Order: sequence, then structure tokens, then C-alpha cells
Amino acid sequence: MISVADLIKENRIPSNFFDYNSYVKGDLEIGLLENRRGDRLIAVPETLISSLYAGLAKETGQASRLVLFNCGKWWGKNFYTRFTESLEEYYSQSLAEMDMITFIQSLKACWQTHGWGKFEFDPQYQAQGFILIKTYNSPYVRAITGNTLPTGYLEAGILTSFFTRLTGRELLAVQTTCESLGATGNTYIIGLPERLQIVDSLLAEGLTHETILQRVLK
Repeated sequence: MISVADLIKENRIPSNFFDYNSYVKGDLEIGLLENRRGDRLIAVPETLISSLYAGLAKETGQASRLVLFNCGKWWGKNFYTRFTESLEEYYSQSLAEMDMITFIQSLKACWQTHGWGKFEFDPQYQAQGFILIKTYNSPYVRAITGNTLPTGYLEAGILTSFFTRLTGRELLAVQTTCESLGATGNTYIIGLPERLQIVDSLLAEGLTHETILQRVLK
């Protein structure tokens, strides 16, 4: 809790570090984008993302799924470091001291401010060892011709690394619903890898998210 003495000393009340209006700084004349810490930002057009995915699929075929997942894991590792450093510096407290509401709201705002879509966190199955994440309007979920499985491999990799580092345990994120297949959002189940090994085969059978979730909860 913030004390009166802290307010007098700091002369500010911390808000959300990732609030768009305060977080993104830019100079249109020189084409420079920065965040409030002075780190460079890059605006990536959707056509570039589509071209990268198409080129990767052409060059690597089915292996593109693993490539994207591993790229996401590398990205997630670095994203976790930058995210936690920013929060700890801004709120002047360690991650362990931070309340969960502040952490989750910051993560949601960070996701949206960076243009990754909307992010929802569902802890209702935490006691059973699982976390559910749902994203909407993701720029990294691409429709693939003839594909009947979820395609958010990059996001799955990011979430895998992020929550592995957050919890200190080796976790895995698997996708069970996908916007590219007509779903309203992209749903990921995060848990221990050995408990989620069956998900790929269940997806191949065409089972729904609800059915898959009940199977892994057993």
C-alpha cells in the first residue's frame, strides 16, 4: 500500500505504466517511436507479417509451426525481462511484492498498447494446475489454406516462455481455439508439459475447447 509519506516524497501517484497516451512517444518528422523509458519501438505493417509467414511456410513447410513457436519462446523470454524491469522500476517494488491486480492489469495494457490485440487472464483452474489465456484480434494468428488446426504458434511460444519465467517452473502453452478458424478469440491452456501432451491429438480429432479442457483436468 502507498503511504502518505511516499506520496510526499515521490510527488506522484503511479498509474498504469503501459497506458498508451503516456507510454508511446514519437517524432513523426524523423520517423522515431520510443516508449517512456526511451527504448525504440517499431511499427510493423500487417502486410509484412503476412509476407514473413508466407515466406516461412514456403521455405520450411510444416516445420514453420515449430520455427514460429521457438521464435515466440525467444521473444517471450526477452519480453518477460523488459516487462518486469519496467514494472519494478516504475512502482519501486519487486515483482514478489507487487499485488496480482496491478500485475495483470499492466500485462493487459502492455499487450494492447503494443498492438497485439486484447488479452484476458482466467485463473479459475489455477488450483488444478492450469491457467487460461484468451487473446482477441491478434496480428500473429494467420489463416493458412487447408489448415484445420490453430495457428497461433508464435503467441503460444511467447506465453510459454513468459509464464515459465514468471512461475519458475517449466510450462507449456497450447492453443485450443483460433480466430483463423472462425472462433471469437484465441484460447491457450498453460500448464505442465506432461499434462498437455494429449492436446495435439485431441485437436486432430476435432474436439472442442471445452471437451479438451475437461480431458486435461482429469
